[in-house]
Amino acid sequence: MKYRRSDAKDHARAHMKGIWAAALMPYAPDLSIDEKGFRKNLRHWVDDLGIDGVFIAGKQSEFFSMSIAERKRSMEIVVDEIGKTSGVIASCSDQNMDVVIDLAKHAQAIGAPYIVVHAPVLHFLGKQDETLYQYYKAISEQVDIGIAMWSHEDSGYLMSPELCARIAELPNIVAIKYSVPREMYVRLTRMVGDKIQVSTASEVEWFDNIVELGWRLYLCSSPPYLFQTKVDRRMRDYTDLAFKGEVAKAKAIRDSLNPVREAFRRTRPAEKPPSHSKYWQELLGQVGGRVRPPMLELTDAEKEATRRAFETCGLKLPGATTKSSAA
Repeated sequence: MKYRRSDAKDHARAHMKGIWAAALMPYAPDLSIDEKGFRKNLRHWVDDLGIDGVFIAGKQSEFFSMSIAERKRSMEIVVDEIGKTSGVIASCSDQNMDVVIDLAKHAQAIGAPYIVVHAPVLHFLGKQDETLYQYYKAISEQVDIGIAMWSHEDSGYLMSPELCARIAELPNIVAIKYSVPREMYVRLTRMVGDKIQVSTASEVEWFDNIVELGWRLYLCSSPPYLFQTKVDRRMRDYTDLAFKGEVAKAKAIRDSLNPVREAFRRTRPAEKPPSHSKYWQELLGQVGGRVRPPMLELTDAEKEATRRAFETCGLKLPGATTKSSAA
C-alpha cells in the first residue's frame, strides 16, 4: 500500500483521474486465460492509447465465469504488467461477502491501489439502504485499500444519491461507478463535492460531464480501447482538450466519433455484447479470444456485418487507408 487507510481519499484525489478502461479478458480456444494475449493488450492500451488505468475482473472480464484463483491471477497480471506506471482497480464484487473480502485483501497484498465492489443482489428486501450501508461499512473495516462503490441495474435496484453520500463518509470509500440516469449522478456529484470521485461508464456522456460537472475520471468501460487506435486517439484527444478548457475543439473531436459509435452500436447483437466487443478488438489488431459459457459467440453473418461497419466507420488503423464513413 502506498497510503494509509486514513489517507485513501487524498490519494485517490491525486492519482485516480483520467481515462480508465474496463478490461475484456481474452480466453484461449480451450477457454483458459490467454495471459500472453492479455499482456499484449494491456501494453497497447497504456503505451499506444494513453489509457490511465485499468479495471480488471469485472463484468467485461466475465468474472461470473472465473474461479476465485483466476480472478486473483488476473489482478496479478495487471499489477505486474502496468501497475508501476498506470492505475489499477480490481473488481472484488461477489454475492458472498467472504469472497469479496478475500479478493479485497488479495488486491491490497499485491499492490493494487484500489478495488471496486458493486451493490449485491438482495433477495426479498423491499428497502435496501441500511443493509447496503452496513455492507460497505463491513468491507471498509476489513481493508485499508481505497474502495469504489458501483451501482447498476443488474442488482435489481439503484442506490440513491443520498445513500451513496452517506457511504462516502467512510474513510476509505474513494469513488463510485454510478451507472444510473444522469439526474441521479448530477445530484450525487453536487452532494459530495470532492469527497469522492463520481463517474459513470457512458462514453457518450463523458465530454458533457467534464465540461458541466468538472469530472476528471472516466470509470470505466471498453470504448477507450475499442474506439481508438495508435494513430487515432480521439477519445484521448477530446478528453485532454476538455480538461484544458478548449471546449469547442474538444466537442468537434468528440462529435467526429459518432460514426464509430453508431457502427459499433448497430452491429452489436442484443445477447452478445462480449463476443461482439472481442471481435471488434480483433479487427483493431488486439487479442479478442473466445467468450466463456453461457455467453454466446457471434455467427459468421454477425461477424461479416460487424466487419463491414468497422471498415467504413472512419477509425484510422496504423499503416492502412481507412474508407470514409460516408462511403
